[in-house]
Parts: sequence; structure tokens; C-alpha cells
Amino acid sequence: MTIRLLIVDDDPLVRAGLTFMLGGAEDIEIVGEAADGSGVGQLARELRPDVVLMDIRMPHVDGLTATETLRARPDAPEVIVLTTFHADEQVLRALRAGAAGFVLKDTPPAEIVAAVRQVANGDPVLSPAVMRQLMTQVSSAAPGDRAARARARIAQLAEREREVAVAVGRGFSNAEISARLYLSVPTVKTHVSRVLAKLDLNNRVQIALLVHDAGLLDRPEGDVG
Repeated sequence: MTIRLLIVDDDPLVRAGLTFMLGGAEDIEIVGEAADGSGVGQLARELRPDVVLMDIRMPHVDGLTATETLRARPDAPEVIVLTTFHADEQVLRALRAGAAGFVLKDTPPAEIVAAVRQVANGDPVLSPAVMRQLMTQVSSAAPGDRAARARARIAQLAEREREVAVAVGRGFSNAEISARLYLSVPTVKTHVSRVLAKLDLNNRVQIALLVHDAGLLDRPEGDVG
């Protein structure tokens, strides 16, 4: 499978470096570039990338707005956010909008290539440790209205689905959830898919953010009520 990649960054040197770095991978095809978010929607329709590597801070239309617009589409490509900050409110907002993760601009080339492959395969590129750090540093307790909305959405889930959602929020893999909840791995995958569908979420990162907002990660492990 060849991964079709669109690069969006206002710095031409960064775009050139990423193109050189990623274009050398046999399974990655750079299908286009953009200098800001204003034309990303049209480019995505024309070029049909599988993954968009998106800078957050750009003139005119920033990467955050472009990510929100892209991820609202039914045929949305996956988005990896490019940033210079480990913990940043804009990164968190991009993740809430459906970005599959973020990479720092000084990330080693091999790791960026691996991130593109991982996202194209349907897996987020945000480790549980980094996600916890991000949520702790940028967003401690969710504001009351957001927490209430999150709890109302979680209430739509069946008990087992809620247990799986909380386990995802704690950063456990499907295999780990399987062992902890005494379920088969295929059953865990089914529950994760149902959680995503019921809550209209894009990926596991959004599940984790939602259970965090609902305050479920603050409770002792095993307490998901």
C-alpha cells in the first residue's frame, strides 16, 4: 500500500525538508504541498491524501482551523499535527477535532516516517504518557459545562463499553484491556468500534479526552460508574 501524503507548512524550508525526508520512503508518496490552511480542503478533495502533515501556526488560515474543517468531512484524511511545543492548548484542540496525534518539528526523520505509517494504518501517534502529560499540563479539570456534556455522552454507553472506554483513556492497548477485563481481543476491538460509533468519535485519542473530561480517569482503577 502506498500512503498518499499532503504536507502543509508555511515555511518552504520545512516543506522541502519534510519532502526530502519522507519522499525517500518507498511506501510514501508526497501528493502535494500547501503554505497555509486556506486551500487544504480543496487540495484534499483533488489529491485525496491518506494523511495530512499539518503545521499548527500558519498565516491566514491556521492548521487548527484546517484540521477542524478536514475532520468534519465524511471522507476525511488522517491528520498529524506538527508543532514546536510538547504541551499546548492548540495541540489539545486539534486532538479534540480528530487529529490522530502530533509530532514535534525536531522529531528524528525515522520517527516521522513511522508516525505517518502508523496513522495510515489507523493507529494514533500519541503515546499514553504524552497524552496524560498534555491533559495534565494544558487542561486540568474540565470546565463544568464540558464535564457535564462528557458525562452525558458517556452515559449512552453500555456498562462494558464504558469499562473499555475508560481503559482506552488509561492508555491500555487492546491486548492489555483484554487481559484486565477478561475479554478476547476481537471483542475489545468490537467494543472500541461501538464506542467510536455511538459517541461519533474519530479515534482512541478522542475517547481518552472524553473520559478525561468526564472525570473518569480521576477515579480508582476499576471504578467506572
